[in-house]
Amino acid sequence: MRFLIISSIAFGIASCAPLPSTAPPEFSRAATSLSLKQFADRFDQAQLDKDGPALARMVSDELIFIDGSGKRSGKAEFIGGWTDPADSYDPIDLVDRIVLPIGQNAGLVTAETVLKGISGGKSFSSRFRFTDMFERVGGEWRAVHIQVTRLPQKPAA
Repeated sequence: MRFLIISSIAFGIASCAPLPSTAPPEFSRAATSLSLKQFADRFDQAQLDKDGPALARMVSDELIFIDGSGKRSGKAEFIGGWTDPADSYDPIDLVDRIVLPIGQNAGLVTAETVLKGISGGKSFSSRFRFTDMFERVGGEWRAVHIQVTRLPQKPAA
């Protein structure tokens, strides 16, 4: 069961720093994309670092988390899956990453990755694509929806 939870964890988000509360009159897609990307980077790192307090700030209380098996859960299960003291994670590489602002206060980040580490004393490796949806609330980004799709492992070269 632990392997299923670990293999279905998703990535994406980042910057805990609040953004200015007043946006310029003209919408700058590039500026929004940069801040969203920074947040996504920090979110990913908080997961790998098992930083529960950071994740608690970065994840909406109303989070919808769809794991790789299609099961829907929420904030507590998502954070619990990343912060189990018996688990550890290797650094990751994100492939085919897309950071897409959707207006000034929403955006999504999607990528493919392989998550490797130790869970329950055993090595694991799980390949998946994730999509993280973020909303800026009170000037700060929050993860509001995370969806994970398991992918078959690539054959060894």
